[in-house]
Amino acid sequence: QVQLVESGGGLVQAGGSLRLSCAASGRTFSSYHMGWFRQAPGKEREFVSRISRSGGITDYADSVKGRFTISRNNAKNTVYLQMNSLKPEDTAVYYCAAQRTTGLSYDYWGQGTQVTVSS
Repeated sequence: QVQLVESGGGLVQAGGSLRLSCAASGRTFSSYHMGWFRQAPGKEREFVSRISRSGGITDYADSVKGRFTISRNNAKNTVYLQMNSLKPEDTAVYYCAAQRTTGLSYDYWGQGTQVTVSS
């Protein structure tokens, strides 16, 4: 069992930055690929970014490429999402998730953290 707790959300003006953190419980954090997703009001949840177990491989949605950076610290059981040049359309609840096996659905999800970008 893995518990995920996101933090770092808040209200920021367009063009600003935020760094989200996701702290994981347990001693098996490094055995999971990690992902960030978001869900805006009235919209379906969408993929934002993901990072491999070792951190050597990352992937981003086209909408955030060049603005967001995912990273992880396996010694601290934490994954991060640095968000720069934020836009109002980035407003959403952001969730982190843990995936044990590539290609399969994510196994564990956090409760989410709200990010609001004002214009």
